[in-house]
Amino acid sequence: MINETNQTERAALVGIVLKGAKPWVTDDFLDELSLLADTAGVRVVDRFVQNRQKPDPGTFIGRGKVKEIAARNGHFDLVIFDDDLSPVQARLLEDKIGKRVIDRSGLILDIFARRARSKEARTQVELAQLQYLLPRLTGQWRHLERQAGGIGLRGPGETQLETDRRLVRKRISKLSSDLKRIEKQRSTQRKRRQNTFKVAIVGYTNAGKSTLLNNLTDSKAFVEDRLFATLDATVRTLKGPQAETILLIDTVGFIRKLPHHLVASFRSTLEETVVADLLLHVVDASHPHHSDQLAQVRETLEEMGLREHPRILVFNKIDQVESAAEIRQLKVEYGDAVFISALRGIKITELTNRIKNTCEDWKKQIKARPNTSQFSW
Repeated sequence: MINETNQTERAALVGIVLKGAKPWVTDDFLDELSLLADTAGVRVVDRFVQNRQKPDPGTFIGRGKVKEIAARNGHFDLVIFDDDLSPVQARLLEDKIGKRVIDRSGLILDIFARRARSKEARTQVELAQLQYLLPRLTGQWRHLERQAGGIGLRGPGETQLETDRRLVRKRISKLSSDLKRIEKQRSTQRKRRQNTFKVAIVGYTNAGKSTLLNNLTDSKAFVEDRLFATLDATVRTLKGPQAETILLIDTVGFIRKLPHHLVASFRSTLEETVVADLLLHVVDASHPHHSDQLAQVRETLEEMGLREHPRILVFNKIDQVESAAEIRQLKVEYGDAVFISALRGIKITELTNRIKNTCEDWKKQIKARPNTSQFSW
């Protein structure tokens, strides 16, 4: 965990602009990293950006920039890098800067550990944390590992390192088994719902998915204006007459640079998206870079094999868009999308009708193919 006390830690953020990249992209990434830090209970007090041809193999950002950060280390308690660092880089940076160093993956894992509520989510997060920690154990004990050798030369450093590795691997094995058991239970639950029309709400984190779920189903799922407010898949029934056969599933939000080991750990949760008959792709229309977020989610869905999956594009938070011209332009670009405000209930009926109409088409195909439980377009 980043901070186990009630005292708010201060952080400096570090990003890198590589040759050919646009500086505003790094600035946008750091803005998002700042929101992640806020979600983790950390106050951002400084940020540093380095321009390089390529990352430095030792310090990632180069020794000159490291000295610049170290000169200001009295202003912050830790340094958060927007990119993943190798164990060697992280250790060297901590030595040079004199403060704790974590990377984007470490920060996201900390947030997930704080937000995990169900047994499945806690198991998934712990597994991802240990998989992240395992290669870093070597770096932690490398100064003692040199004592290793022949008989009589095995030092305490090697013993401690090997003990730590064995304990971590044993725990990873147990957690993996636990997840397989949970996945079987989920599979059984899905079989019970195979004749029910399922709608998965997907989108970038903080796009308003949980708020939309609450509006469509008259439920009270947890909502907070922060990244990764919820991690568990929440299933509710669509409200209204003749809607009892429609299930809505709220899923964990997507984000850029999401650690691959975290995606792997959350496979069973993400499978709720794969088995859905319809996707509601929710986009925050008020976000200055909503098009980039939209593209990121589409890319992630394609990686999950859902490129051709039936979906409805939903632009949310239209009440927060300053210019009506922006909405008109979005309607020109995405003519088949639905434009709503989940918080204020604007155009929710239009979205509900779209969902119900799609469900009716699905039922007709189910009747035409009695042995088929999945919607085929």
